[in-house]
Amino acid sequence: MKEEKTTSALDAILKDARPQHTQKYLEEHADDLITSDHPFADYMRACFKEKNLKQQDVFIAADIPERYGYKLISGEKHTVNRDIILRLCLGARFSLKETQRALKLYNLSPLYAKIPRDSVLIIACNSRLYEMAEVDSLLESHGMEPLASCRSIS
Repeated sequence: MKEEKTTSALDAILKDARPQHTQKYLEEHADDLITSDHPFADYMRACFKEKNLKQQDVFIAADIPERYGYKLISGEKHTVNRDIILRLCLGARFSLKETQRALKLYNLSPLYAKIPRDSVLIIACNSRLYEMAEVDSLLESHGMEPLASCRSIS
């Protein structure tokens, strides 16, 4: 995937922009703007394709029921449980950067280094620790809740 400008970089450009610069900004940064009605679904599918992953394999690795996983990706179902989206990201072996973007596109807060549980999850991502049992074990070994399960969801 093409390296896109960060939100901070775009914010810096917009800081000095005036109304008469709007069209120029929109044209020059079209590749960096989210224009899809389903940015999370588009992003996840693009990442899966780039990594040569089948959605079904991601759902199995994430320990997410297949029907529910497809509905999450398509936008037919929505969750407010960030752990479920984290499971998808870990199951797809996302980097920390890819995980943070997926969380933001799903309108969930990104992992935050000052929150102890989040910092453990950041370490797991950066260490390429993607197996759910290993991630849960790491969390539990530090007295933290494992990733929420969705076994009862279908």
